[in-house]
Parts: sequence; C-alpha cells; structure tokens
Amino acid sequence: MGRILSFFSNEAQLVKALRKDDPKAQRQVYDKYSARMLGLCFRYISDDMAAEDVMVEGFLKVFGKIDQFSGEGSFEGWIRRIMVNEALGYLRRQKRILEDTLSEEAVNIPDYASADQHLEAEELLKLIEELPVGYRTVFNLYAIEGYAHIEIAQMLGVTESTSKSQLHRARAMLQKMVSDWDRDLKKKVAYEKASC
Repeated sequence: MGRILSFFSNEAQLVKALRKDDPKAQRQVYDKYSARMLGLCFRYISDDMAAEDVMVEGFLKVFGKIDQFSGEGSFEGWIRRIMVNEALGYLRRQKRILEDTLSEEAVNIPDYASADQHLEAEELLKLIEELPVGYRTVFNLYAIEGYAHIEIAQMLGVTESTSKSQLHRARAMLQKMVSDWDRDLKKKVAYEKASC
C-alpha cells in the first residue's frame, strides 16, 4: 500500500496515469480524496449510504472524464466540482431540491445574529445537516463551496433571487439553531454547577 501511495509522486504523473486507466493511479486518487469527498457528498445528502453511492459515482465520472481535466487549477477542485454535480443530480432525481422554498417556518424566523461563538465546526456541520434540503443545498454551494448566486441558480434551475432567498433563510434558521444550542449549553453548565 505504501508503495502505491508514493508510486506517482506528483499530480501531473498521476493525471497522466489516470488517462491510461492505470488502476494504481485510480486507487491512489481514491485513497487520497475519498474521505473529503464523502464528507462533501454527505453535506448535501445527509444519508450515509446514499452519500457513499454518490461519491463512488463521482469517482467513476472523475476516471471517465479525466481527459477533460486541463491541468489548469486544482485537481482536487476539479474533483470537488464533479462531486457537487453528482450530489445535485442525486437530489434532482429524488426531487428534493428547493422543495421547501416557501416554508412558513423559515419565513417567520427572527434574526439571531447575537448567537454565541462556542460552537465547534463539527457541531455546526451537524446543525447544517438538519436544515431542510433546499436551504442546506444552497448554503453548502454558497458558503462552503464558494459558488456565486448566479452559478447556483444555473446549477439548480432556479432564479438568482430564489438562491439568495434560500441562503438568507438557511442563515436565519442556522442562527436560531445556534442560539438554541447555546441556550441549552448554558442551562447544562448551570445545572452541572448547581449539582456540584
């Protein structure tokens, strides 16, 4: 295994080997990027098995479309774009994107901008998983992947204002969730102090 990992010492050699359908190169790419790509797919899909299926399909596309990688820009970034597109395709097939565009619950969320900053990244990702699918999708694309609203609108087949609205509602809902989390944490700490 260690020999395989060091077999292709730079990205250019690795890509060249991938273009020849070299199984060692494919294995090296999978070993190197699969954990991150699974995390990316899970952020959109929130189902372990489905996210893994989407990731595997994504890698099959990576290997099948390797000739389309120009060598300009980041190889990992190119893989990420394929994975995002696979995740969005899965959501489209499931008819789960933006199903909750006019959710009453989201429309009536007050602004919780003062939510405490004690939240760890892992806990924040868990809260993101709890967002409705449409909100989570736009939030991931904009805040985590760095796509612009116009790009998100094109990817999802919605208007730019819908993308902005979904992001605003996702942020408002996250702020409420963080505020609730913070309130619960403070109650727990107060209870533990009182119990001692």
